[in-house]
Amino acid sequence: QVQLVESGGGLVQAGGSLRVSCAASGRTFSNYNMGWFRQAPGKEREFVAAISWSGGWKYYADSVKGRFTISRDNVKNMVYLQMNSLKLEDTAVYYCAAGMHSYAHTEAEFGSWGQGTQVTVSS
Repeated sequence: QVQLVESGGGLVQAGGSLRVSCAASGRTFSNYNMGWFRQAPGKEREFVAAISWSGGWKYYADSVKGRFTISRDNVKNMVYLQMNSLKLEDTAVYYCAAGMHSYAHTEAEFGSWGQGTQVTVSS
């Protein structure tokens, strides 16, 4: 399995921007499709964005489409989530995940998870 460590979370005002990062180690990073999920207090974890091993395919939840951008750097073994026009409802713990399934975008399709990074959007 691949080990994942998220970073870059923090407190940001509504309308602002933040980029969270995920560093991967262990197995060959470029073999994995990557995803971002989030879990708000009292809610179930939900899908945010996914990217294929090559970066050629990207998929977003409707709630973040047009505001968030997922990207990866297979040389640095990193995946990023750029979040713009943040809303109060984007407040959550953001998790990075890795999986081998093509077009993966559900929790069951990802076998490795990070510990998460807190993103808090204030008014």
